[in-house]
Amino acid sequence: MLEQLIAAIDTRKKALREVSDALWNNPETAYKEFFAAETASAFLEKCGFSVTRPCYGVETAFRCEFSNGEGPVFAIAAEYDALPEIGHGCGHNLICVAGLAAFLASVQVMKDNNIPGKVILLGTPAEEGGGGKVHMADGGCLEGVDAVIMVHPSARTTPDMGSTANCGLEVIFHGKSSHAAAYPEKGINALDAVNLLFTGVNTFRQYIPEHARIHGVILDGGIVPNVIPDYARCRFYLRTADESWAPALEKKFRDIVKGAELMTGATAEIAPFRAAYKARRPNRTMNHEYIRCMEAQGAKVVIPDKPGRGSSDFGNFSQIVPGIHAYFAVSENSEPVGHSPEFAAEAGKDFGFENAMRAAASQAAVVCRFMTEPEFREAVIADFNYNKPF
Repeated sequence: MLEQLIAAIDTRKKALREVSDALWNNPETAYKEFFAAETASAFLEKCGFSVTRPCYGVETAFRCEFSNGEGPVFAIAAEYDALPEIGHGCGHNLICVAGLAAFLASVQVMKDNNIPGKVILLGTPAEEGGGGKVHMADGGCLEGVDAVIMVHPSARTTPDMGSTANCGLEVIFHGKSSHAAAYPEKGINALDAVNLLFTGVNTFRQYIPEHARIHGVILDGGIVPNVIPDYARCRFYLRTADESWAPALEKKFRDIVKGAELMTGATAEIAPFRAAYKARRPNRTMNHEYIRCMEAQGAKVVIPDKPGRGSSDFGNFSQIVPGIHAYFAVSENSEPVGHSPEFAAEAGKDFGFENAMRAAASQAAVVCRFMTEPEFREAVIADFNYNKPF
């Protein structure tokens, strides 16, 4: 079946490369991916499919599906947003074409072998901080879906080892302005409160488990040195690979904010500035099949010694239905760092595209095994229920 999937992708490889190049040359940030959504949709329509766009309350999201009678339902996720200034420094142009290729190959094999079931392609924008999948899931995009998959370019080809939950909180301190030299006793320094918050977080770090991370930036902290700032603003990410630890992490953070209020007299507002990402639940059975197929195509696979510490809105998908967010190498001879100009350059080169096509065939193989083999399907569901690691 893998050979059939590879052959199906090969017949459309030239057109898929054109889509990848078009997205790479026209990067768009979260919720502004109108060109990307239109380009992917037009490609699917040219291939004979109907596309629903927009959908699930997200203007740049789309859905395309193929049904061959009653059977399992499998969704493939395709991202296409870029980073500000850097462009496709996370290679989402390759994710999009890998999703397109996997969908088309799965459909072709289902037709050729009369495999019952439904395969859905979900165009999922705004992963980079916008939480596109969070809003799509809230809108019901996974209703009736049995499993979901996507692939992501990386420095190396690896299985999905999981990722951290990520809560983004903005803290605004309000103080009282005064002349910093003449009347300092009459002011309340909001910037001091921010600095004390950072000090408290830095002290707290020695007590958090290895799977957790806290990091932040100051966005506003005053204008001139001789005026005590009455307004200061900062943002933090609170991450943990253990979803059950997220509430405790947030509670401690809020307690530190209260401490900064007490020490300065400033008052604080705390609010989320983006949708919360849940920790990913990697599926062992789907991981093994993806890796088996990548190795069968000659890919060099690396098994990381620990879960990833980044975050993805795919985590929200994986908490609802079984799923994996697997990786493929974007470069043959180097290991570029994600979210860098070097990574963006590799995402537009030949090797990155060719490996994306291998990853597409591998994820389509996972889809087709799920459709055709009850034992494989049952193992996927059992892994999801017990949340076993790779």
